[in-house]
Amino acid sequence: MKWVYDDGGRNEYFDASRVGDCVTRAIAIASNTDYKTTYDKIRDICGYSPRNGVNKSDTKKVVEAFGGVWHSCMSVGSGCKTHLKDGEVPMNGKIVCSLSKHLTAVVDGVIHDTFDPSRNGSRCVYGFWVF
Repeated sequence: MKWVYDDGGRNEYFDASRVGDCVTRAIAIASNTDYKTTYDKIRDICGYSPRNGVNKSDTKKVVEAFGGVWHSCMSVGSGCKTHLKDGEVPMNGKIVCSLSKHLTAVVDGVIHDTFDPSRNGSRCVYGFWVF
């Protein structure tokens, strides 16, 4: 899959490159919401700063608060059936993919993130939210 660098607008508000804000970035990109607005809403929902990540138990309610609709790609014991590569995730529209310890935005089949999380197409996608 093609990848483009995209910090979701973080650089307009924060001078940081090594932060665990993938949930904030991915939501800001996929929902077309300002980074700071996204950050503040996540903080309000969770009760803590999302700068260093969002607890796994809070991620679903946070993404869905921005309008994401969940689509599972795996079930217990099924093994990985969907990878972060062309043709295995939706190639049209905006989605947020749930990966191991990471969320990433995909817009019209292009990964938008601060690094390429695809592992050359071998990265398993647990599911994704459609926006």
